[in-house]
Amino acid sequence: MAIDQDLAPPLSPPAATGPDPKSGPLPDRVTDILRHDLPASIVVFLVALPLSLGIAVASGAPVAAGLIAAVIGGIVAGLLGGSVLQVSGPAAGLTVVVAETISQFGWRTTCFIVCAAGVLQILLGLSRVARAALAVAPVVVHAMLAGIGITIALQQIHVLLGGSSHSSAWRNIVELPGQLTSLHGGGAFIGATVIAIMVGWKYMPAKVRLVPGPLVAVLAGTVLALVLPTDAERLVLNGSLFDAIGLPALPSGDWPALALAILTIALIASVESLLSAVAVDKMHSRKRTNFDRELIGQGSANVLSGLLGGLPVTGVIVRSATNVQAGAHSRASAVLHGIWVLVFSVALVSVVEQIPKAALAGLLIVIGTQLVKLAHIKLARRTGDLLVYAVTVLGVVFLNLLEGVLIGLGLAFGLLLWRVVRVAIKAEPVPGTGRWLVTIDGSATFLALPKLSAQFAKIPAGVDVTVEMTVDFLDHAAFEAIEEFARQQENHGGSVDFVEIGGARMVHATAQPPSRSFARSVWDDVLGPWRHGEEHENPVAAGVAAYHRSHAHVVRPHLDELRDKQDPDSFFLTCADSRIVPNIITNSGPGDLFTVRNVGNLVPAEGDASVEAALVFALENLNVRSVVVCGHSSCGAMAALHSGAEVPGVDAWLTHAQPSLERFREGHPVAVAAQEAGFGEVDQLGMVNVAVQLETLQQHPAVRKAIAERGVTVSGLFFDIASARVVEVTVNGIAHIDDAGRQPAAELV
Repeated sequence: MAIDQDLAPPLSPPAATGPDPKSGPLPDRVTDILRHDLPASIVVFLVALPLSLGIAVASGAPVAAGLIAAVIGGIVAGLLGGSVLQVSGPAAGLTVVVAETISQFGWRTTCFIVCAAGVLQILLGLSRVARAALAVAPVVVHAMLAGIGITIALQQIHVLLGGSSHSSAWRNIVELPGQLTSLHGGGAFIGATVIAIMVGWKYMPAKVRLVPGPLVAVLAGTVLALVLPTDAERLVLNGSLFDAIGLPALPSGDWPALALAILTIALIASVESLLSAVAVDKMHSRKRTNFDRELIGQGSANVLSGLLGGLPVTGVIVRSATNVQAGAHSRASAVLHGIWVLVFSVALVSVVEQIPKAALAGLLIVIGTQLVKLAHIKLARRTGDLLVYAVTVLGVVFLNLLEGVLIGLGLAFGLLLWRVVRVAIKAEPVPGTGRWLVTIDGSATFLALPKLSAQFAKIPAGVDVTVEMTVDFLDHAAFEAIEEFARQQENHGGSVDFVEIGGARMVHATAQPPSRSFARSVWDDVLGPWRHGEEHENPVAAGVAAYHRSHAHVVRPHLDELRDKQDPDSFFLTCADSRIVPNIITNSGPGDLFTVRNVGNLVPAEGDASVEAALVFALENLNVRSVVVCGHSSCGAMAALHSGAEVPGVDAWLTHAQPSLERFREGHPVAVAAQEAGFGEVDQLGMVNVAVQLETLQQHPAVRKAIAERGVTVSGLFFDIASARVVEVTVNGIAHIDDAGRQPAAELV
């Protein structure tokens, strides 16, 4: 899941960028850095510079603190972090909590808190629990960022209008009308210009958009401040960047609040960095992120940033995405971007001091509003999490960030618990049978007892009942309620049949503690071979009994419609091999396939009574709409044909496959395609055999007539047992079939 913060431009995944240049010789690495990482670092620097300044201003920290964090985030986190292409620095996601911390403890103590949070991050990384930070409901993260964005926008609109932001979102809203009546026209015009440039930048030509929009907007605002006769307030830097460096101050008390601030900054910075790294990994084909190392790198950067007087550092998705899109190949780009920020901050202090605060306010208003993603709101509505999203946003905006997130997480957990333990129970009569059907779907626990009692009360005493249980969890209380209902029905002369489709079974309810189980629900009961279940002297009879017990009632209504006639869609000729189950690999049901099986899925050219009768009957009496031949991998018939080995009782039949062997040896196009796709010779012969059977069928009089008169199709399939995938075979080649359609044979490699 990606963290959307700052100014995320529309992104498309880049093409594969090849192996990591660090693995090559030193001259090649230097060349790669000069060709790819150096230009990318300049682009990232141009994006990071105005954002770092704006985030420092919004946090209420010294302006230089944003630059220090950008330098350290680029160099330290870039060198030590676990993500190759992630770029770190001050981020909008921590703006609100840093502002609250500065207000409560002062700036120098906040630096100590940042340092301590970095130590905590390092400990988390060393303990190898980094992935646990990803176990946060995405809707809460999205809502947290939206709440931060709204808070930033409410604060900065006052700055843009020439005033000062207030300590709470409510006061910012209440005081806004008064601020509008006393706005400073020059600053408001500069800020509005910055907003207009930022919003409209994505509509500029692609070549123009190579220059970062934030840089253009801030430069335009600065030029306007110099040209227009306005007294817009500007940034103030007291000396060079080195002059702003200072050791943190030790706290003097209020230790519980201090510990809470350290924990809050550490957790938020860690979650943002890790989720940003996940998003960056999806944008490139290089080495995946080492999450524990990433936490150690981020923690090291925060320790140093706190010691030197910088803002907290996190991985930032905007800078990282810009880095990937600009063509970076290694972590050298992030390091170089930090160096460029350092050079600029030392050599061009006077330039920074020309930037009006109204320009940065406009920039931050756009940053804040873009943190509220319409796509996230729509997703929350579709997934039923809109309440969690709304409550979290309101909590972050009107309480504080930590309380809002905790409330959101609590609500999300409660919603999850309700979804997990809820159960759907329904009792209704089966028309025309006199029976009742009770369906129990979900987790049957003591919480379901009121529903069970209410539904059981609908059923008349003494009638026959089928209880269909698709249950993954069954505790003793629910078991007793169901068992007691069955006992009462039987005492009144009725019968109760249990159909247990889910993993939790009635027979186990009193023999062991309840546990959630899905293993038996589909595979063992429907598809699983007999050897995966209990041993039986007569497995066929046992299988029939299991069918009657669990699934006969499911297919009964459909089969009742077919009792007088069949109307199959396809004539399906396949091998007699026991591993091929046509209805599974074609996702079809009873009545869909008119299936004929023989050794090697052959259509004898000179006629075979069995195949001939089935084919003609299917075409002329059943009016099937397609004819399919399906071969498979590791076919014993094809192996014997290929090796020339004698197989008693089968040799005479395999003479019908000799044309397939001859075509294979001549280099049939299907064999060539199968070889390119990585199949062995026996499987190549199996595919050629399917193609030859298709040619034979297309010459059959009944098939030719059906094609001409009704448009019947003739097609071939090949089932690869090892991968459980199906390949389409034509007379000229092969293609892969999946939910995205057909792919060329080369895609099978």
